[in-house]
Amino acid sequence: MSGDAHDKQAADLRSVLEITRAMVATEDLDALLSLIMQRSMELLDAERATVFLYDAQTNELISRVAAGVEELRIPADRGICGQAVRTGKTINVHDAYADESFNPDVDRQTGFKTRNILSVPLHNYEGGLVGVLQVLNKRTGPFDDHDISLAETLGAQAGVALQRAWLIEHYLEKQQMQRAMMIARDIQRNLMPDAAPACEAFDIAGFNEPADETGGDIYDFFRLPDGRCMLVVADATGHGIGPALVIAETRAMLRAISVHDTDISEILQHVNNLLIADLGEGRFVTCFYGIIDESEGRLAYASAGHGPVLFYHREGDRFEQLPATGLPLGIMEEADFESVESHLFDSGDFAVVTTDGFFEAVNPAGEQFGVDRMIQVLRDARDLPADQMIDKLHKAVDVFTAGEPQGDDLTAVIIRKR
Repeated sequence: MSGDAHDKQAADLRSVLEITRAMVATEDLDALLSLIMQRSMELLDAERATVFLYDAQTNELISRVAAGVEELRIPADRGICGQAVRTGKTINVHDAYADESFNPDVDRQTGFKTRNILSVPLHNYEGGLVGVLQVLNKRTGPFDDHDISLAETLGAQAGVALQRAWLIEHYLEKQQMQRAMMIARDIQRNLMPDAAPACEAFDIAGFNEPADETGGDIYDFFRLPDGRCMLVVADATGHGIGPALVIAETRAMLRAISVHDTDISEILQHVNNLLIADLGEGRFVTCFYGIIDESEGRLAYASAGHGPVLFYHREGDRFEQLPATGLPLGIMEEADFESVESHLFDSGDFAVVTTDGFFEAVNPAGEQFGVDRMIQVLRDARDLPADQMIDKLHKAVDVFTAGEPQGDDLTAVIIRKR
């Protein structure tokens, strides 16, 4: 080897070392991608470079940074890059247009003329695929063995650096998401009543526990202008941030319309038609809407797809299980909500409205808690205050599920005649 060649190799290795030091100092993923791309072009005396990240879920190679072209997204099993992915080896193409694997579409779109290609698979510390570094058009001719050695040395360092930067980015994204979800959770919690309405004739309690940071259930108490008390239990399909937004909108609509209209069927009709315009296909809200008249000891209600509703009659020690009175909200325009029920309470009677998270809770064997178990727990707790009855029911579900993840939001309201 001549002295000039030896000097060049030493200089190239020093460049690789400098690039490695720069990569170690760079934690931002986009900045690191740009650094690898730019420095690889300088090191290999090339016109362009692209750094592709491997998405295992879609089996695609994605360039977040590409010199001279917009972001690219290509199948990981196709083209020159696909060869590097499949073989796990560097692919050196001396004449791009003579290689049947080369896809000239990008050249046609950009006006760039690809002559030769060097594609280097990038692996993380454990040997898993991170991406591909593709360098185009060495200025002095085809890429040679020395170029391959340099590119592979650089690629070995780049793969580990990309893994680290990717993990940092995902951690930061997760932290941001958690902060956003905490804010959303706090907002949603503030929508829940601070306390049950003060009623001389009734003992009323409510409970909510979302399956995620935010949920698709809500309960609400609202004193109407005429002094009667509105109560709502509603459940938007799913759980998480999307249903949380839907249920917040539903609550706001119910409150706003109830200030001016106390006809239960008309209120549900208005809210249904408003939700139709906002909810996409497959989304809906089940809603129990009731108005308590303390002077009469009566509950008038309609249940838009929300059931069953349980009524306990102290005389005779019996439960009555009533179905929904109409369709869920947001399914069909001009749906019929004319059916409004009225229930008169005697002392010791109570009504129980829950969302399906209670009776559909499952144990490790896949068995559901069911309405019958709910009835048994509530019968045993029939002499307790309403809030303690809900607590007993919640604890019974916890014992039954035996540590299984909570599959759905849990919401309950109990109205008990004193």
